[in-house]
Amino acid sequence: MGGKLNVAHNCIDKHLSTRGDKVALLWEGDDPKDIRKITYKQLHQSVCKFANALKAHGVKKGDTVCIYMPMVPEAAFAMLACARIGAPHSVVFAGFSEDSLCDRIVDGHTRFVITADEGVRGGKNIPLKTTVDNAIAAASKQKWEVKTVFVYRRTGTTIPWNKSRDVWYHEAIADKPTEHKAEPMDSEDPLFMLYTSGSTGKPKGILHTTGGYLLYTAITTQYTFDLRESDIYACVADIGWITGHSYILYGPLCNGATTFMFESTPLYPDAGRYWDMVERHKINIFYTAPTALRSLMRFGERFVKRFDRSSLRILGTVGEPINPEAWKWYHNVVGDGKCTIVDTFWQTETGGHMITPLPGGASLKPGSATLPFFGIEPVLLDPHTGKEIEGLVKKGVLCVKRPWPGITRTIFGDHDRYMKTYLNVYPGYYFTGDGALRDNDGFYWILGRVDDVINVSGHRIGSAEIEHALVSHPAVAEAAVVGIPHEIKGSSLFAYVTTKLGVTTSSSFINELSDSVKKHVGSFAKPDDILLAPALPKTRSGKIMRRLLRKIASQDTDNLGDITTLDSAAVVEALIAAVKELKKKK
Repeated sequence: MGGKLNVAHNCIDKHLSTRGDKVALLWEGDDPKDIRKITYKQLHQSVCKFANALKAHGVKKGDTVCIYMPMVPEAAFAMLACARIGAPHSVVFAGFSEDSLCDRIVDGHTRFVITADEGVRGGKNIPLKTTVDNAIAAASKQKWEVKTVFVYRRTGTTIPWNKSRDVWYHEAIADKPTEHKAEPMDSEDPLFMLYTSGSTGKPKGILHTTGGYLLYTAITTQYTFDLRESDIYACVADIGWITGHSYILYGPLCNGATTFMFESTPLYPDAGRYWDMVERHKINIFYTAPTALRSLMRFGERFVKRFDRSSLRILGTVGEPINPEAWKWYHNVVGDGKCTIVDTFWQTETGGHMITPLPGGASLKPGSATLPFFGIEPVLLDPHTGKEIEGLVKKGVLCVKRPWPGITRTIFGDHDRYMKTYLNVYPGYYFTGDGALRDNDGFYWILGRVDDVINVSGHRIGSAEIEHALVSHPAVAEAAVVGIPHEIKGSSLFAYVTTKLGVTTSSSFINELSDSVKKHVGSFAKPDDILLAPALPKTRSGKIMRRLLRKIASQDTDNLGDITTLDSAAVVEALIAAVKELKKKK
């Protein structure tokens, strides 16, 4: 009782005497030649300087600071500087629109914003400062004023400037000391909030606290990835999401690791970018999303095989269930059959891994997240009665029976919503929102969001199950299944299917896909419509926007909502035309 800690101290200061000259952050920019290596000593100096700058501009312990930054080391400095002074940060992915950013600024009671003139991604410049200015203008109409905006100079382009509010990052730190005493924090003091989409449309500010979160990210990083002192560890997510918080920054640094930050995309300048980085940096642990892997699979093996990947020991996946075909490709092609694959199930709300293989700890099954992490007690509940489903080879709603250190403590400013969303759905349990299957070995298979479960003629069908069946066809790279209203069945199934590059399909291809679903799931799950799509609408982080797919399949396209986070808006127009053509033929 009464102990104090500071996250930045545990991620930096405690390593200075033994790892001061070790590289803490290894960064590669959009241009593969743009590389920075930052030691723990240098990281300490940079974080202390910016912590002093924040305080000099009026940021106090308890103040929320919004960070809207590209994937540059200064984004990490900003997060750690906030942690150092006890100011909770609210990182907003630098692909969100000005409206989304405004919502998060206002809801988070934020007076301070950290951004950059522009971001750079895939050879394109992204106008971040302009977006921030527009968001702040919108916030002011809601009677919320932002006091200071710190601007990091990434590209040097000319940007709008408000002399009374805007401060250049490099000028703010220019005369600041390289020492700063970390603020003592209680274990339950807020560390950060991170907004996730809510079923009501209003984003939820998930709040994580200091002690439990850091403990949980540290131990999951250590054990899930079998982290060793000499490892080059690469999580190629974005810090705008929980994966970047837990497994680029806090977990690896608390363990004294060398953690890799990546600014670009897996397809820039070509589909070999990931594996080129593995060869050049001798990466040992590589953590990415199944969506990225399926995108790369379309290009075949040549972009992988031309690079030396012998340094790899652990391959990880995150963000969604990985289909067995992508798992096998990752294992056999990328890992040459020699690497352990850790398919991790967890959420923004859990802070860290919940169900995951441990290297060498259990046999692996392609597509299964396998077994719970230490101390995690998952259960399957009957969705109607809320009773635990006993035994093996069972399906149900995935819940967690006991709390764990990394569990989110509340939704910022709305604890009632927190209770209703996670703890009161099935009293006595944490509700993950996912369905799962427990097989005859006790392994867990994540079946997708319960709100992605589609009721067709009384059958509750998980979209992930059908998607796995479609992707099992050797010609298919990716699939997404949505439910659309049907006057007799309640819902009908509409499948979007993307084929691998260079694949020629026969006239029987659609029937082959239906037969695959019949084989793997059952006749009742065969989609009513299957559209061969050139691509799927995704955010810049790689997440499929199923909301858009439902509207397009339903031909309800008059109001598509905010699509500014899409990687390519042209995909939406192409799909609208393709669905219209498909419906004409029926």
